Amino acid sequence: MSRLQNKLSDPKCRAEKKPGLHSDGGGLYLSVKPTGAKSWAFVWRSSGKRFEMGLGPYPAVGLARARKMAAEHRETIAEGRNPLVEKKREAEPLFSECVEHFLNSMEGQWRNAKHRAQWRSTLATYAAALNDKRVSQVDTTAVLSVLTPIWTRLPETASRLRGRIERVLDYAKAKEWRVGENPALWRGHLKNVLPERQRLSRGHHSALPYDKVGEVVKKLQVLPGVSARALEFLILTASRSGEVREATWSEIDLEGRVWTVPARRMKAAREHRVPLSPSTIAILKRMQAMQISVYVFPGQKVDKPMSVMAYAMLMRRMKLDAYTVHGFRSAFRDWAGDRTDFPREIAEAALAHTVGDSTERAYRRSDALERRRCLMEAWAIHCEGQTDGSI
Repeated sequence: MSRLQNKLSDPKCRAEKKPGLHSDGGGLYLSVKPTGAKSWAFVWRSSGKRFEMGLGPYPAVGLARARKMAAEHRETIAEGRNPLVEKKREAEPLFSECVEHFLNSMEGQWRNAKHRAQWRSTLATYAAALNDKRVSQVDTTAVLSVLTPIWTRLPETASRLRGRIERVLDYAKAKEWRVGENPALWRGHLKNVLPERQRLSRGHHSALPYDKVGEVVKKLQVLPGVSARALEFLILTASRSGEVREATWSEIDLEGRVWTVPARRMKAAREHRVPLSPSTIAILKRMQAMQISVYVFPGQKVDKPMSVMAYAMLMRRMKLDAYTVHGFRSAFRDWAGDRTDFPREIAEAALAHTVGDSTERAYRRSDALERRRCLMEAWAIHCEGQTDGSI
């Protein structure tokens, strides 16, 4: 029987129910599953090996279209190329798309939603120059272009960024979207062109000197937006970013002038009461006047808190990205130690730090709320007082 007589037709394709591969000739087959589902397969041999690739489901991909694709693949083979390799190359994602694939693949391994958001934020903020490159085109020059500007200025962030780019590119290699050495690898590679971590500041959050914090607060007070109010509130309460970002109205007692952060949202897993100064009360009343959510500082989505990226974006707009939000807590602690007579344990309690051994803590049951109230009101006065220079 000739090849022409063996060719399929649309009626034959529609009527075929027998499971298996049904040849149309030239390596094109209609594959019929036991379930009755049908799809196209292109089969060929090269160097003694059998290769098969799918061309799509039938009837979504019609017979004429399948024959055209098979003809294109036969031309590719005649030119000494492999259709499967070509197909993978065409499907290769951009770096930004590969980041999304990687994040989705790791969904069950994140410590929490904040950890996942931190990954996305770091890559989106500092590796944006890589986004429009095919993942196989990200080379050492491209990696250095995003690392070098922040390597000595923001060493902790730069180190995290390098490691996260390395993970994404390792994922791309595992998916066969790229080959060769990872250009973000440190040992034996970037280590030879970037300074050693030991020469950089590490282990501490970059903090603005406390004498300059007042200038930041003054600028925030005239800026519109939820993120400006949240950062001002964070500075005046010396709180952690997540504690402020996820604060709810149910935690706020305006009459008693106390914000009670539940244990589940505290780093030490203990409830923490924050005395509210007149300045912070004013911020809360301003937010209450426009209340649209259970969150004090709502995000753009309904009943979602402010984005984890909001602080960083605001700091960048204010040209303060050389410093960290967490560093404002360090500024508060330095001020309390250098400029006030409040005992060390009061300042540490204001930061929700654990002070003393277990025996000492057992005898000291009070959280010294009223003494801390005096400290936080003095801090607010300092932040809103006269400044002595420009940032």
